[in-house]
Amino acid sequence: MAGTIYEKYGGFKTVSRIVMAFYDKALDSDQIGDYFVDVDLSQLIDHQTKFISSLLGGPVSFSDDQLHRVHRQLEICHADFDEMVSLLAGTLVDHGMARDDVETVIGEIEARRKMIVSIGS
Repeated sequence: MAGTIYEKYGGFKTVSRIVMAFYDKALDSDQIGDYFVDVDLSQLIDHQTKFISSLLGGPVSFSDDQLHRVHRQLEICHADFDEMVSLLAGTLVDHGMARDDVETVIGEIEARRKMIVSIGS
């Protein structure tokens, strides 16, 4: 049996597919789509794949300071963060992730809310 959620669902290749599907949804979102205008999506997808991999128990790690530094100038509010969480949870379910594993991943994301949200914090 796999030791981490990352291993359980097939590692980097699976996470990469999940992240690409998430960004398809995010780009179509009226709430958060504007964040991705004029953004190098290939670089963002690579970065986000590594970040999500780390949350699932994969080999990459990110510090709270790195998360804060990358997001602070984006002026992300709680509603934007909530939309991102909702889209990510839906994408994880769409890719066959069990409910308890989705809850674990979302819990890891929620634990980092204060590093990402800068408006209304």
